[in-house]
Amino acid sequence: MMDLIQIAILVFVAVCGTAVVVTRNTTSQVIGLSFYGLLLALMFFIFAAPDVALSQITVGAVALPLMFMLALAKIHRNQEQRKKLRERDKEPAKEGA
Repeated sequence: MMDLIQIAILVFVAVCGTAVVVTRNTTSQVIGLSFYGLLLALMFFIFAAPDVALSQITVGAVALPLMFMLALAKIHRNQEQRKKLRERDKEPAKEGA
């Protein structure tokens, strides 16, 4: 029975890892990465490494996706600011000012 569970979790980890790689939307990738981290933590727990599983939950399922989401938000904010600056520079100069 335990061998069947171990094989199943390995298959789930492989499928989830592949899904993260082939996903094109960055937000979906980060969500998939978080789910992948949880699956890895479950795999470590099933393979009798609970200390590694706890570390994986902290880093792989919480901290890493959070850093990616913050970085993506900052990139998006910078792109919006640059777009506004370009639009402002394209406006004709006001006469009589």
